[in-house]
Amino acid sequence: MTTWPNIYLQDSASPLMEQLILFHDHIMLILMMIVTTVSYIMIMLFFNKYTDRNLLEGQMIELIWTVTPTMTLFFIATPSLRLLYLMDEINSPMMTTKAVGHQWYWTYEYSDFNDTEFDSYMMNKENINELRLLDVDNRMVLPSNTFIRMIVTSTDVIHSWTLPSSGVKIDGTPGRLNQASLMLNRNGLLFGQCSEICGTNHSFMPI
Repeated sequence: MTTWPNIYLQDSASPLMEQLILFHDHIMLILMMIVTTVSYIMIMLFFNKYTDRNLLEGQMIELIWTVTPTMTLFFIATPSLRLLYLMDEINSPMMTTKAVGHQWYWTYEYSDFNDTEFDSYMMNKENINELRLLDVDNRMVLPSNTFIRMIVTSTDVIHSWTLPSSGVKIDGTPGRLNQASLMLNRNGLLFGQCSEICGTNHSFMPI
C-alpha cells in the first residue's frame, strides 16, 4: 500500500470537494514555481562574484518584483473568492438535516420526514467489518445528487461537524444554528470526525 493517499486529500464525494482539490493543486503549482525561482536566485547570488556595489537603484527590477507578486495574488484570490461564494450558496434545498453535537456523540434530526431523530455513538466492539474509532451504531444516511441544507448546533461546548470527502466543515456552537450546503455525487460510506477540541473524548465522535 502506498503512502500517497495518506499525504493527499481524500477522494471527493461532492462537486465542491472536487473544486477544492483543484484549487489546492493550483496553489501548490504556484508555490512550487515561487520556491524554485527564489531558490535559483539565492543560489546564483551566493556563488557568483559579479556584484555591483555602486548599484543603488534599478527601476525595472523593482517594477518586476512589485508587479509579479501582485499578479500572483490575483491568480490565487480569484478562484478562492469563487469557492467561498459557492460554499455559502444555499438555494432551495431539497431536504434539511440537523446535527446536534453532545459530549461525545451526535444527534441527527430529519425534520422533513416526520421528525425522525436518533443518536449516533461510536462502536466500541472490535469487528473486522468496521473501521476502528470511525464507525457508529446508527449511521447518518443521506441521498446522493440531492441539494441538502446541513444545520449544525451543539448543546454543551463547541463541536465541529466535518466530512472531509464532501468538503464540509462547520462548527456547532451552543445557542446558534450554523448552516452549510451539501450535495453528494458519489454513493458509498463516508467517514468524518469532530474537528474541534471539545473535551477529552472529542476524537471519539465519528460521523
